Amino acid sequence: MTQPKFAPILERAEVREVLALPTPAPWEPHRPADFRPDPTSVRPPNTGIPGPDQGYALRLAEELKPELRLAENEHAEDVLSGAVMIGLRRAALFGRAPVRADLEVALNLFGFLEGAPEEVVEARQRYFAGVSHNYWQQRDLAEWVPDSTLRLRPSDVREILADEPEGWRDLAGVPE
Repeated sequence: MTQPKFAPILERAEVREVLALPTPAPWEPHRPADFRPDPTSVRPPNTGIPGPDQGYALRLAEELKPELRLAENEHAEDVLSGAVMIGLRRAALFGRAPVRADLEVALNLFGFLEGAPEEVVEARQRYFAGVSHNYWQQRDLAEWVPDSTLRLRPSDVREILADEPEGWRDLAGVPE
């Protein structure tokens, strides 16, 4: 409601004209840390791939925690930390935020959601031991998994590992 002309009003309290701002120009990434739409571009190793809403993967990991099948010396924090890193890399390859399937691919790859052969359990204990406390170990774990594996669906990973359990090392890309 407007102020009547005869009422006393301070100058700083008067209604001012609206300042019309021009429409902003389209946004383009130009700074070094800006999100790049092409995650397949050449990048140095262990630098990661930025993606949107990556913190959501931590919530998804907490939802998957009760479903984990851990061996005696394995800790859920280490397993989920490694799975989050692999899942974030998979989500960024598709240029989207993480979803449950991203973490399921990582967990199925190392047999954390279903029974795994003894060879896989022994190897994964080495790869995931203390990973929640070591950033470089997390980065290495995420970098080992080939892009071709990350593009698979969780059900495809389970089927491949069920048909060829001895080929899990090639599928996961882990060193011997």
